[in-house]
Amino acid sequence: MTATAPRLGPSPVVRLLLAATVLIGTLMGALLAGASPAAAHAALTGSNPRDGAVVATAPKEVTLTFSEQVAMGNDSIRVLEPSGKRSDKAKIRDLSAGGKVTYGVDLLPGLPDGTYTVAWQAVSADSHPVSGAFTFSIGAPSKTTAILPDQTAGGGVVGVLYDIARYASYAGFVLLTGGAAFVLVCWQRGASVRPLQRLVVRGWVTLTAATLATLLLRTPYTGSGKLQDAFDLGGLRDVLQTKTGTALSSRLMLLGAAALFIAVLFGAYARREDEGEKKDLTFGLAVGGTVVAGGIAATWALSEHASTGIQPGLAMPVDVTHLLAVATWLGGLAALLTALFRAPSIERAAVRRFSKVAFGSVVVLAATGIYQAWRQVGSFSALTGTSYGQLLLIKVGLVAVLVSVAWISRRWTAQLAETAEVTEAAEEEATEETVPETGSDDAADPERAAQLARQKAAVATAQKRKTRDKARDADPARSGLRRSVLAEAGIAVVLLAVTTILTTTEPGRTEERAANAAGSQAAVPVPNGPTEIRLPFDTGGKNGKGTVRLSLDPATPGANVMHVWIYNPALKPMDVPEVKVSFTLKAKQIGPLPITPDRIATGHWSADAVHIPMPGDWQVQVTVRTSDIDQTTTAENIKIG
Repeated sequence: MTATAPRLGPSPVVRLLLAATVLIGTLMGALLAGASPAAAHAALTGSNPRDGAVVATAPKEVTLTFSEQVAMGNDSIRVLEPSGKRSDKAKIRDLSAGGKVTYGVDLLPGLPDGTYTVAWQAVSADSHPVSGAFTFSIGAPSKTTAILPDQTAGGGVVGVLYDIARYASYAGFVLLTGGAAFVLVCWQRGASVRPLQRLVVRGWVTLTAATLATLLLRTPYTGSGKLQDAFDLGGLRDVLQTKTGTALSSRLMLLGAAALFIAVLFGAYARREDEGEKKDLTFGLAVGGTVVAGGIAATWALSEHASTGIQPGLAMPVDVTHLLAVATWLGGLAALLTALFRAPSIERAAVRRFSKVAFGSVVVLAATGIYQAWRQVGSFSALTGTSYGQLLLIKVGLVAVLVSVAWISRRWTAQLAETAEVTEAAEEEATEETVPETGSDDAADPERAAQLARQKAAVATAQKRKTRDKARDADPARSGLRRSVLAEAGIAVVLLAVTTILTTTEPGRTEERAANAAGSQAAVPVPNGPTEIRLPFDTGGKNGKGTVRLSLDPATPGANVMHVWIYNPALKPMDVPEVKVSFTLKAKQIGPLPITPDRIATGHWSADAVHIPMPGDWQVQVTVRTSDIDQTTTAENIKIG
């Protein structure tokens, strides 16, 4: 038989794929255009005091607002003084109400002026650790010696090991599920083929080991970041009480059921010869295997992105279906590759059956992928302007390339010879040629005869293998199929890596929402953002030099709170007999509006009812008297509104 390379011209399959691509693009466009805001990965959307704010007096608490529910411990919010000393009471309060997720921590009384650092860390509802830091100032900004962790939550060596374990978990699940499905659906004779058995068992071992590693690394991954904390039994106990810990422990129990499934598949099922009994056992294994595989897939759906945000009741079963389709396609691809390279032979019918299964998996992936893209991205701007959206585009591109290579494999399959019959005939011929008759001398010596028989058997086995491999490789279509499937497998490895990264990346919908919230917070005046001016003065008398610092909060039309501080040249609080303030809007010929603040501490005066009637550039005049006869007035403009 002479095989030719598959033609790449138009075919029904190509036309179908092109039509499906157009349909997918149209549906995605409609879904993205009609998307509404939602969240699926926690992000800080606001704080009080806000980042960079300068407040006149020390707040009683610091509060943080998030885009979704988070888990926090008593050390999750730390407020550090300029000296680095902790200034909070180390007790988190849940202030969430009306659908707004807010947590706060009370501050210690009597805090000094200066710049404070707020460091926070939490675990979002989709199991990923999030962290950050910002600053605010009391009185005036200052230098700070506060030391923050040198890595973000989920980073460092622990983060790398955790990501490796996650990738290994997905890879093990793909090999376990896809390999078993390939045997049951496409090539039942493969249950007795050792290379395929090893592939599925290695998938089970990889998934089990990776799940155990993930469970142990969970404590340092979401907390200290120290590798030695992986063996902290107290931390492990706390992890088991979380949603992620429950999912991981459930996965381990399901893997016990998967071990029993493998034992039956490669034991009783592989030895069963009666067609009727084998058909019944196939049905039972298919149902049981689907339940176990679906349960394992659900441990991801119940603890990650699908479990949060909009429509979780629909998103979780869709995610399970998506994972099963991925495993069936890519794991079956790995099984086919193993059979082509390592198995004695594989029938063309088995390859064709897998081609149909793979096509069905791609259709399911496209349908579930459209929904997931809409849910996690939400807009075209997030598709191109966020890390998640860009990774998603890369994934779509890889799938398109993989489908293209799979189409080439499908064309090779059409020309594949039935190698099983050829190989079996070649083996019989080789056996006849390599088994000589036993001589009379050998029969007289039983020990020598047994030794000679073993040697002959070894030679016959080697000759069989050589003949079998030669017959297997004689089919050019088979060689072409091996090359194209190998290319598919290489792309699949990269695709699985991108998918793993996607599961730990903040969804584009949430990232865009957090950015919009931050922009809104920066653009809208807030009550804790006062305007401040500094005015040097010199009354000409003894101790008559100093600086006035005036703060007006919120510096908008209406009621305001005013604070005045007087400092001597050494920047120490300075008491003076009298301080008076007036506001004048010369453009409208309003004022001066006199204000006499009350003394509340050494060098500190305040007024709680400063009413500014309208916005504009107001002139602030501050009169300072340092003795009975020494007095001066300084002025500076301040923007109101």
